Amino acid sequence: MAYTILRMLTLLLLAYVLVCTMIFFWQEQLIFFPERNSPGTRYDFGIPVEEVWIPVDGARLHALWFRVPEPRGAILYLHGNGGSLRGWGSVAPDLVAYGYDLLILDYRGYGQSSGRISSEAQLHADMAAAYAWLQERYPAEQLIIHGRSLGTALAVRLAAEQQPRLLILETPFYSLEAIARRQFPWAPPFLLKYPLRSYNWIGAVQSPVVIIHGTNDRIVPFADGERLAAKVNAPLTFVAIPGGNHNNLANFPAYWDALDQALGRTQ
Repeated sequence: MAYTILRMLTLLLLAYVLVCTMIFFWQEQLIFFPERNSPGTRYDFGIPVEEVWIPVDGARLHALWFRVPEPRGAILYLHGNGGSLRGWGSVAPDLVAYGYDLLILDYRGYGQSSGRISSEAQLHADMAAAYAWLQERYPAEQLIIHGRSLGTALAVRLAAEQQPRLLILETPFYSLEAIARRQFPWAPPFLLKYPLRSYNWIGAVQSPVVIIHGTNDRIVPFADGERLAAKVNAPLTFVAIPGGNHNNLANFPAYWDALDQALGRTQ
């Protein structure tokens, strides 16, 4: 009997180690869901757009640059963990209506961007390169960072380092580490290569912060947005969207009211 129990425990331990090993080596597949775009893909969102390439260490990031006459500045838009510019570019017509140029980029391995994501530090360095690209073209006081879902963590870290004019966060998480703990409570925290601890950086942001979160968000709970908001030291606007989920905030008038107030509609 003792031998049988020991054998079962050994098998369970081996299975646990195997699953943890798989999580460690395959976590990029669990976190990032890129859509690839073939070279020459046409991007048509009903407004003029220019394709640009931003060189980063070991890769090139593909981006769409939407421009308006006499821009009030520029918005850097950091999208979520799925899709590509082919879909995310659809936010452009609404955002440029506020009178800002807009740069939306694809992360490594997304769309036509080369390379692959291999570390959190790499992600932050890539976003810094994109921001530097904008800084060569616009005064610092005219730059806005707008993050969505996964992009909110990158936006928070970037804003803490660069202090843009404004930081907008849609459906932000407290940290990816907290989400991973909820989904895999039995897995050791040190396995996660991408903790993306937004709460560690948000307090250093001096720019005004706008947080928009749906109360029915089942991917990033509304409580995550509230917890992150509690860490903000800068002027804060927290917009709760009653009934909103992770992907439909733009369907609610309160969402556009928040952007109108933050960006000031010109059209």
